[in-house]
Amino acid sequence: MSVATIAELATVGELLVALDFDGTLAPRQDDPMAARMLPGARAAVDALARLPRTTVALVSGRSLGDLEEISEHTADSPIHLAASHGAEFWHPGDPDAAPAPSPESIAERDRVRGDAERAVEDLADVWIEPKTFGFAVHTRQAGAAETAEAHARVERLMAGEEPHWRRRTGHDILEYASRQEGKDTAVAELRRLTHADAVLFAGDDVTDEDALASLGPADLGVHVGDGDTAASVSVPRIEDLADLLAELARQRARAVGARE
Repeated sequence: MSVATIAELATVGELLVALDFDGTLAPRQDDPMAARMLPGARAAVDALARLPRTTVALVSGRSLGDLEEISEHTADSPIHLAASHGAEFWHPGDPDAAPAPSPESIAERDRVRGDAERAVEDLADVWIEPKTFGFAVHTRQAGAAETAEAHARVERLMAGEEPHWRRRTGHDILEYASRQEGKDTAVAELRRLTHADAVLFAGDDVTDEDALASLGPADLGVHVGDGDTAASVSVPRIEDLADLLAELARQRARAVGARE
């Protein structure tokens, strides 16, 4: 269980700040590609990314290209990206960190995704989001009965076609992926890469709980919203997380100095 405080994190040697995107930095949208960071969250993330011995990473279930677009990420950004729940990475100065899927896996993915699309095509408020290693069933605008029917159809399909694919649920979403990585493995890889002495991880959904549960006593887990969580700190809103990150940036700037 993570038990560190903001004051303690501010003074560690190497700090990793790893953040989920949707629902954590940006409000969820009916059109997922319309999601953008709230201004306060953007300011706090940028302030942390400017500090020495401080690495900021976005850790998301989004495909890498989609995460780049919604986070308004640029080629010269210092912010690391861990997409597809840790199956895809982008690192500053290493644009080839995320190798493309093999032709065989692409063919398998497209076949299964097509079957899923046909399985729910008559459900008006259900749609399938393509992902690098699978697909997601979106039911944000669907009623309870339509959501249950969509899930049942896709679950039957996947049990028969690809029972080994990883199944995840989240806010109004059911996702399947051929890769098994989770956000815990994403945080572990980022910790290894950056030689972090401590990690702050923040998230809002059940897909973030693997990462939150993996944190150690020198780390800090933050949950945004209500519900049971492995995080040691919960805040009700994105704006409150932004305030917490801004305070961390202020204290760390005093401790390690700001970049010129």
